[in-house]
Amino acid sequence: ELVIIVGMGGRDIVEANAWQHRSGLCVGQDVSDRGLQYMGSPAQFNMGKSRRGFSPIGPWVTDMTNNPNRDNLHLGCTVNGEKRQDTQTNDMIFDVPDLISFLSGSTTLLPGTVILTGTPHGVGFAQKPPVFLQPGDTVTVEIDRIGALTNPVVAEP
Repeated sequence: ELVIIVGMGGRDIVEANAWQHRSGLCVGQDVSDRGLQYMGSPAQFNMGKSRRGFSPIGPWVTDMTNNPNRDNLHLGCTVNGEKRQDTQTNDMIFDVPDLISFLSGSTTLLPGTVILTGTPHGVGFAQKPPVFLQPGDTVTVEIDRIGALTNPVVAEP
């Protein structure tokens, strides 16, 4: 998914000024431990994303200030070379300015804050039947003009 790195912090940032508050964008892989998420009742979605190595980002931060297409970048994900997600960032429910403005309304964003924007349609959990990552799988997320991030799936020690 698309990741926002905050450059200039703030609180109650208006959408019209939101792009000025980020230092750049990068690629992220939002990995979830579904067993941990659904261990209790109600489900604990944040816990399932909190294990070591579960939110890799990179491979670098890209400044998109002068990119006229920064609100409409191609985003794709493959598992073992098989396409799982294929979309444009303008198809996200909340765009970069929306997210920065909304989050800054309830918390102070500090320089270096990392915001994962959300996973597009195509996640394995939502497939019929569900498909889950397995040790040995390779996941690649790529965003046009930002880069690609490839990681192996390994079993938790």
